[in-house]
Amino acid sequence: MTIAIVPAASAVAPESSRVRVAAVPAGHPYVRRVTAAAGVELQDDPPVPGAPAGVWWPPVVLDPAWIRAAADDVDLLHIHFGTESFGPGHLTACLDAAHAAGWPVVFTVHDLIHPQLSDQSPYAAQLDEIVPRADALVTLTSAAAAEIRERWGREAVVLPHPSIIGDEDLPAVAVGEELRIGMHLKDLRPGTDGARATELLVDAVDTLRAGGLHASAEVRMHRTVRDPDARDDIRRRLGTAAHVRLVEHDRLSDAELHTDLAGLDACVLPYRAGTHSGWLELCWDLGVPVAAPAVGCFADQHPDDGSTATFAPGDAAALAEALTALVTGREAARPGSLARAERAAERRAMRRETDAATAAAHAQLYRDLIRGRAS
Repeated sequence: MTIAIVPAASAVAPESSRVRVAAVPAGHPYVRRVTAAAGVELQDDPPVPGAPAGVWWPPVVLDPAWIRAAADDVDLLHIHFGTESFGPGHLTACLDAAHAAGWPVVFTVHDLIHPQLSDQSPYAAQLDEIVPRADALVTLTSAAAAEIRERWGREAVVLPHPSIIGDEDLPAVAVGEELRIGMHLKDLRPGTDGARATELLVDAVDTLRAGGLHASAEVRMHRTVRDPDARDDIRRRLGTAAHVRLVEHDRLSDAELHTDLAGLDACVLPYRAGTHSGWLELCWDLGVPVAAPAVGCFADQHPDDGSTATFAPGDAAALAEALTALVTGREAARPGSLARAERAAERRAMRRETDAATAAAHAQLYRDLIRGRAS
């Protein structure tokens, strides 16, 4: 895993120089990791009126009045998530206010397709507002940077997704005889193609077993979902499946989720569309191979290490082929095995290096932008 592009090293400000960053949102783990460099002061998310503590949406920072009031307390605005909370023209007004306050604006393009939205047209219009006006763009993969270049004629700094689990202890799991495939549907958000993904998984597991692989699968889904019709379809299909079972549950804690994923031979992503996947990054941290639909930039997140196999959306035979490659290929490592533990440890060491480099690259980008506006 490498950092594909980093800011130019010329005119680097001293590490000790302070950069006060208003990030949207500051409390997100991704944001905290990429701003964990010397001299970067991440401002807390302002409380959202009427919302419980810890809730950052809709982001108070993305308000021209708030930006004007904070003009002397912040040096730079960095937008990550939460823009979908606002209507047309609002982001333009925010960027204009930030520039009037003397703040550079950085936008990390996490999503070119928004996974929380069924209708993509409002979000596409927001990208057309913010991408041309931001002082610098960051994204997570070279594939996303290429699309940004094609759509808007702008270059994005490519910096990889940071670790999800950090230095926390990896869960211990038992070695099992049967190959275990997993798929998490969570609450069936719009970007999840739950019913079709379930159908594909059932057919793919049947194919694996017909080919001599002793495999079974588990589909996990929240008790409360956004699409009850899809939930009912999933229940009906899995009610008659011989080797795929459905588990409905409340939202798992991080520890519960990590333990479940660590016990998988492979994880299938159930997405209909998307750009980047934090779920894929979590599986990578845990040493779990991922079968991902050939959409978005999933294949570009870890393209060189055999940890991700793609399949054509809607093609059960292609999914079976991807899963076979993951669980029998040269890079296969059973959950609970020494090989899996060594893989996770190696990746943890890699993440320490790349996370530090990514945070340093963010800090330098911030300082270069601030220096450029001051000159």
